[in-house]
Amino acid sequence: MTPRPAPNSAPKINKTLRRAAMPALGLTVLSFFGGYAVFGANGVLAYGEYQSQLEKRELYYQELDRKRAVLANRVALLDPRHANPDMVDEMVRQKLNVAHPDEVIVPLR
Repeated sequence: MTPRPAPNSAPKINKTLRRAAMPALGLTVLSFFGGYAVFGANGVLAYGEYQSQLEKRELYYQELDRKRAVLANRVALLDPRHANPDMVDEMVRQKLNVAHPDEVIVPLR
């Protein structure tokens, strides 16, 4: 014969489940945030991708700095107080689309 459960075992199980509910909920929440910290869009595993993006952008910014230096040099050559005659001549001819008869024009674009 199998022993019968005591008549008040159901309240014991309910009480045990109630006591375990909060720690289980806390563990679930911690697991969720822990998983997101590792596998999420900003998680530990995304760090390598951020590093490669950073390297690409640094190269892009270096190229922009070089272009800015070239433009700053051209601006300095066009200073109204002491403009470079060659630079002024080049820009005027380019804008007005004029050339001397003995010149050979080589289009760059």
